[in-house]
Amino acid sequence: MAAVLEVKGLRKVYEGSGRRVEALRDLTFRLDAGELVCVVGPSGCGKTTLLKCVAGLLAPTEGSVTLDGVPVTGPRPGLAVVFQEYGRSLFPWMRVAENVELPLRQRKIPKDARRARVTEALDAVGLGDVGRAYPWELSGGMQQRVAIARALAYEPDVLLMDEPFAAVDAQTRADLEDLVRGLWRRRGMTVLFVTHDIDEAVYLGERVLVLSPSPTVVREEVVVELPAERDQLTTRADARFTGLRSRVLGLIRDGGGAADQVSKAGRSGSGSDS
Repeated sequence: MAAVLEVKGLRKVYEGSGRRVEALRDLTFRLDAGELVCVVGPSGCGKTTLLKCVAGLLAPTEGSVTLDGVPVTGPRPGLAVVFQEYGRSLFPWMRVAENVELPLRQRKIPKDARRARVTEALDAVGLGDVGRAYPWELSGGMQQRVAIARALAYEPDVLLMDEPFAAVDAQTRADLEDLVRGLWRRRGMTVLFVTHDIDEAVYLGERVLVLSPSPTVVREEVVVELPAERDQLTTRADARFTGLRSRVLGLIRDGGGAADQVSKAGRSGSGSDS
């Protein structure tokens, strides 16, 4: 199967004010059509830098990103991004439906088609009745649902998500995790999901890419062998889930040392180490 998204030898160096920082050293991976792949790594390892390079928002120093075989050299119609700071991504003076519709206007999609997409996207995230509200009238979790709806209405080939649930409470986070996984399964989207939360990565993903400390490489790719049907109670209590969480946490903490070290790390860790 040909890769929808392919990253080869990606390197990013920041230079300025007499300083030179190598954020990403050599990242290579691929996503096939319909995959949901999560990315985790230690704090400061360059996860957001990676996503910005993939989205075409930041030019890499070396290496390449291709979407359907075409190099990504800037923002592309086939890519949509949901950021962590939903409050900054929504325009407070525009109603919810107008926020969702905005990128469709920029693509000059006909009015009737725009309205149909907005309605479908808001219904998909459970906000079909709030289209005329303003973002500031909604809770944080609802605002992030609006941001997800806007990305869905765009109908991207690849959805990029940059720690999108980090700023919401635990219950809302669980609800949004289930929302994204449900949408992914129903729509067959290709999703690259960056998170600092190990439990979230294992719960959501079909694969987890574990990054090294900066300058960053892919330390290991962990295949998540869990049932397709997942829920917050039984999945997280599954011995396979706890084993995968311990393995990923061990890789982040000590580079994947001995099995007893990994097991000990999993028992003592919180599962959200960043």
